[in-house]
Amino acid sequence: MRKIAIYGKGGIGKSTTTQNTVAGLVELGKKVMIVGCDPKADSTRLLLHGLAQKTVLDTLRDEGEDIELEDVLKAGFGETRCVESGGPEPGVGCAGRGIITSINLLEQLGAYDEDKQLDYVFYDVLGDVVCGGFAMPIRDGKAEEVYIVCSGEMMAMYAANNICKSIAKFGKAGKVRLGGLICNSRKVDNEANMIEEFAKKLGTQMIHFVPRDNMVQHAEINRKTVIDHAPEHVQADEYRELARKIDENKMFVLPTPLAIDDLEKLLIDFGVLN
Repeated sequence: MRKIAIYGKGGIGKSTTTQNTVAGLVELGKKVMIVGCDPKADSTRLLLHGLAQKTVLDTLRDEGEDIELEDVLKAGFGETRCVESGGPEPGVGCAGRGIITSINLLEQLGAYDEDKQLDYVFYDVLGDVVCGGFAMPIRDGKAEEVYIVCSGEMMAMYAANNICKSIAKFGKAGKVRLGGLICNSRKVDNEANMIEEFAKKLGTQMIHFVPRDNMVQHAEINRKTVIDHAPEHVQADEYRELARKIDENKMFVLPTPLAIDDLEKLLIDFGVLN
């Protein structure tokens, strides 16, 4: 079972990219569980066709600790196993603790046991690595592969570089490794070349460049992944290709994050800060 965490700047399209990638893996015949690690609980809505899934924390609050796995897990597109961690009430408590509670509960309930025959577990993690709770998938060995969703936008690259610092730190004492950058295009000038160069400097790869296409928004409005909503569309093929590349990936590294001056020089060289 491969355990993968998806990180990236808030609003970069992590959840959309993750769900579309999972749909591509399902088409390859893979059995996948996705664990949403965002208090908004929107990491599985496209796979569940918009169903408002009750989160782990809400279930614990309402029903206590005597619950079954089926109480917090729903079947989505292609029998994907979908879980949402949830979070505390707004303004109360630490959202990161929801991730810790949820993953520990899933382990206790046997969600990862061999009889489930999972090929992949994906953790869709909120924004940058901002606290210990959100870093848990890579800190405690729950995830061994990380893919960072980024773009050619300045702040997306800053966030990606910061995430690499966490991977480099936790990877020295554990198994977590960076599998590559996923460029979710924002149509920035020289974007693909810049992310390729950025990846090279980090010691990793741009595993795939996902072009910007309005079909992604059309599919989301219909509460589906692109592969589910428009399987013949070229954008569906992009996600299939991303899924294939992840499935076949053999390049896992401890990244070498850039100093801020070097990162800004890269941005200037490619015209972003000019």
